Amino acid sequence: MAYDVDLADRLRELLSGEPGVVEKRMFGGLAFMVDGHMAVSASGQGGLLLRVDPDRTDALVREPRASRFVMRGREADGWLRVDIDALATDEELGRWVRHGVGYARTLGGEP
Repeated sequence: MAYDVDLADRLRELLSGEPGVVEKRMFGGLAFMVDGHMAVSASGQGGLLLRVDPDRTDALVREPRASRFVMRGREADGWLRVDIDALATDEELGRWVRHGVGYARTLGGEP
């Protein structure tokens, strides 16, 4: 499955005023990097792939639509799948994007 182009456009619009944002194809989707760190992606599996503070993972997966991202059969702290679709409001999408961007900014400059 290819990533959702409409979702990618919504992400692009939300991130248009953010400094240091670069788009990059990765994980079968379109990732938005902040200062060289992946913040959020229109996932190739649908919805969002989101990078967050690992210490916040448990709290965030309690929210509707969110689950731990599974990589090679293992759940990964600090990585979420968020089932965002066309019905999600800009406010809801923006809230998730802010989690990803906020965490990416804590990681410093280019890795």
